Amino acid sequence: MDTQEYTIKQISVFSENRPGRLAAIAHALEEEKINIFAFSIAEAKGFGVVRALVDKPDLAYKKLTELGFMVSFTNVIAVRMRDEPGGLSDIARIIGDASINIEYAYAYSGRDAAVLILRVDHVEDAIRSIRAAGGDLIRAEMFT
Repeated sequence: MDTQEYTIKQISVFSENRPGRLAAIAHALEEEKINIFAFSIAEAKGFGVVRALVDKPDLAYKKLTELGFMVSFTNVIAVRMRDEPGGLSDIARIIGDASINIEYAYAYSGRDAAVLILRVDHVEDAIRSIRAAGGDLIRAEMFT
């Protein structure tokens, strides 16, 4: 099984936590016609980390670094889950039973299903475990 087809390139943008920074990031992506599929913001001691799945991650990286933002890539996976009570529990159990640690996660709910974005310590093992349990991973091509 090729786990690469399920490994998604997420951008992480590090910025001072002050008014207008998210607007500047979003505007820069808008200028390049980059679509944001999902994002989260975390805060730590005056700095924020914006994590996002976008349709053109390499272009987003180029544009944001040109503007002075610190940007990095992280490999994540996206798994469809039931959008009802127990949906998250199902996925978390599969990952936990495989002794894989979830470093962070965020989710969004769409028309057909909810989607959980996961950063785990063993991406390939997580992909294999989820697929073996009948889980529905989203292919990376959906985010490009």
